[in-house]
Amino acid sequence: MSHCIVEEAEKILDQSFPVLDKGFVRLVDYLGSDQRIVQSARVSYGEGTKSYRQDKGLINYLMRNDHTSPFEQVVFTFHVKAPIFVARQWVRHRTARMNEISGRYSVMRDEVYLPAEDSIALQSEDNKQGRKAEPVDSATAEKVRTILSDNAKATFEAYHELLDMGIAREISRINLPLSVYTEFYWQIDLHNLFHFLQLRLDGHAQAEIRAYAQTMFDIACKVCPIACEAFENHRLHGRSFSAREVEAIRALAEGGENPLEGREREIFLEKLK
Repeated sequence: MSHCIVEEAEKILDQSFPVLDKGFVRLVDYLGSDQRIVQSARVSYGEGTKSYRQDKGLINYLMRNDHTSPFEQVVFTFHVKAPIFVARQWVRHRTARMNEISGRYSVMRDEVYLPAEDSIALQSEDNKQGRKAEPVDSATAEKVRTILSDNAKATFEAYHELLDMGIAREISRINLPLSVYTEFYWQIDLHNLFHFLQLRLDGHAQAEIRAYAQTMFDIACKVCPIACEAFENHRLHGRSFSAREVEAIRALAEGGENPLEGREREIFLEKLK
């Protein structure tokens, strides 16, 4: 089994892809490719890479039937710069290895995320942890941006005043806002990256982390285009149905009535959309 070199991936190694106003994602390194996935899957019966069509069929079969271990043979290392509130959502995915800059050892840069006008919206009425789809008017958005900017400026002035007093960095940093940018290295295999992307590309995820997820998916497509296409088809844009939902589909296909009611019916109809 030879070392996998992907020309399209080599072209973007160490290239910074901007995200939000000051963030980025870089592909630092990768191990494996579509070829490694099929080699791993076929090792049990001693056959390696076949034609493109056969390899694509095998990868789709693996994805469709939840044979996940061959996808774990591909590993990515990313360098990410993101606001702390995004990073704190990120670390909930505990199937990766992460090393982050430390505010105890380093003086944090005066860099904070300031949302664009069209990213500022009122609290959603039907989603307790999200915002409405429609942004606020321009005057309100500018007022919000001014409040956030002035608060960050005052906080950093206090931060540097404490540092100038000789106060320890680990104490001086504690009032810094969640909008401060942090940086980290993140290493993850393709199977778990797909799980991360399925959750963070979903419309219910916060817009800011969705932006990072989309950039990472675009990068992954350079390394494993066949696997990423299979993921889009079977996972990202696919839908699973419960036993009762399958009964409903069968009833509708036979010209009958939808037996589901209430919230269960709403969820089912949303899936069909």
